[in-house]
Amino acid sequence: MNPSSKQDERIAKMIFGSVYPHYLTKVEKKNRTKEELHQVITWLTGFDDQKIQELINEKATFERFFEEASLHPHAELIKGVICGYRIEDIENPLTQKVRYLDKLVDELAKGRKMEKILR
Repeated sequence: MNPSSKQDERIAKMIFGSVYPHYLTKVEKKNRTKEELHQVITWLTGFDDQKIQELINEKATFERFFEEASLHPHAELIKGVICGYRIEDIENPLTQKVRYLDKLVDELAKGRKMEKILR
């Protein structure tokens, strides 16, 4: 197993609910709201607030999280570098989806306008 497949496996097994508080803290530190965070998650995945909370409560992995998601048709327009990797060059589909979410949260925290984030 090469290092990137170990990383992909680690990401797949991560619990969404364990990462979510970090997303929330990141955006709130920059004067953005939980509602805005949920708006971004909803745009990418199609989940409403109730479904997001359900997945947190059920300790869903990112693998399950994105299996149940209806990815937005414009998600492939999310480009750039996140965690040192160019999103459009990530080969593993699940890892790419997680990085899409990471990128949207970063853009929200950086104060980007919602209409720009939600391509």
